[in-house]
Amino acid sequence: MFPAPQSGDLPMADRKLQSKMKAVLQNLEALRTEHQTMRLNFSAGIISDPEKEEIVNRNFQNIDLGIGEVRLIITLMSHLQNIDVERQKLRLQVKRLCQENTWLRDEVQTSQKFLLKSELLVVQLEEEKKQLEFAASVKKYDDFLEGEDIREKLNGDPTLELFPEDEPSDRRLSKLSPTPSINFADYEVSARLRTIHNLAIHYASQGKYEVAVPLCKQALEDLEREHGHEHPDVATMLNILALVYRDQGNYKEATRLMSEALEIRVRCLGECHPSVAATLNNLAVLYGKNGRYKDAEPLCKRALAIRENVLGGDHPDVAKQLNNLALLCQNQGKHGEVEVYSRKALDIFEMQLGVDDPNVTKTKCNLAACCLKLRKYKEAEELLKEVLLKAHDKEFAEAHDGEQNGETVDNATYGKTGAWHETAPVYSPTVKTVLKHLATLCHKQGKFEAADRLKHDTFRSKNEILDVLGQA
Repeated sequence: MFPAPQSGDLPMADRKLQSKMKAVLQNLEALRTEHQTMRLNFSAGIISDPEKEEIVNRNFQNIDLGIGEVRLIITLMSHLQNIDVERQKLRLQVKRLCQENTWLRDEVQTSQKFLLKSELLVVQLEEEKKQLEFAASVKKYDDFLEGEDIREKLNGDPTLELFPEDEPSDRRLSKLSPTPSINFADYEVSARLRTIHNLAIHYASQGKYEVAVPLCKQALEDLEREHGHEHPDVATMLNILALVYRDQGNYKEATRLMSEALEIRVRCLGECHPSVAATLNNLAVLYGKNGRYKDAEPLCKRALAIRENVLGGDHPDVAKQLNNLALLCQNQGKHGEVEVYSRKALDIFEMQLGVDDPNVTKTKCNLAACCLKLRKYKEAEELLKEVLLKAHDKEFAEAHDGEQNGETVDNATYGKTGAWHETAPVYSPTVKTVLKHLATLCHKQGKFEAADRLKHDTFRSKNEILDVLGQA
């Protein structure tokens, strides 16, 4: 694109100066030769004049010095000329790279636009394909996890760890609740909606809300045109769109759509349908995210009543709903109610899922925090110790804690912090939560030194933590 400069491409002034210096060098070398001849004559005695001989020797030395200086100047000029040539080459390379960079940016922008158009086209084609496949056939129904499925597949939200979503997935439940005059008793979500749901989840999990939202809106328009606004499919689509908005952080729009979905499901499916319970729970989660705990509590209680009626009082889904209710009460300072709900949820989890289930661990942590608020310190300590032992022995069985097999483990094994629960093969925040609660417990009991150690120290094993508690 740009011709590279050559060493011969020098300015006229530089070439003239270089030529003059070469001519000077040649003249000096000629003078040197003449003086060398004269010195030889003096040495041979052909000429005998000490004064002249001294002058010739001095001139000879000056000529030698001059020749050296001229050669140095010529060398420096050549070096500077080479540097100038290299600098010009680099400038040309920079210009070329800038042009190539601009071209590449244009190419990337064009490719991004093309990719977005292609993705939208693929989504539209997939939706049209599904519509054509099921337009002439009897609708088939499939299981659909509205809340839990989306929560697990989308990016994690720390709030959900404290206020988890959960919705029933048992197909038999959809046939057990009373319905209004329009017969939706056997209603289940269609395979078409399930496909839209999966696509929305796929794009939302990648943060491509500019694709997920239009996809849901287009499907919603098609369903309203096909069935009218008052139809369970429309409510399901509103629910999906609300959950996408929720994960986008648009809680206001998500709450509005979820409320609308709830109204439609109540009118179409009845007050006691499991889908109504699922929507109530989702709406309660949205209220909880906005700090509207008093508004969320009655919704959670309604969902709990529906699930107890349909599933029975000892079902794990009932326990999860009890946990949600306990957490709402906890945020309102109703610690007595928190204890009741948490104990009931813990009993169900232990009976139905076993003592090693993660839900049991979470519920014990919540119950321990509640006991701290109620000043039931002994019970809180026992619960936290149980969680600590389970976390160490089950989740971190492969960690080098310095106890297993009687081995002595070097501190370097534990990384920079030395905390076994942070350097274990499976990291979990459970132990950090337990340490925080134990520190609070010791502080409330006046054991300030133990509280400070539990809060700031790093421990190589469970026994070190238990020793701190024993010495307190």
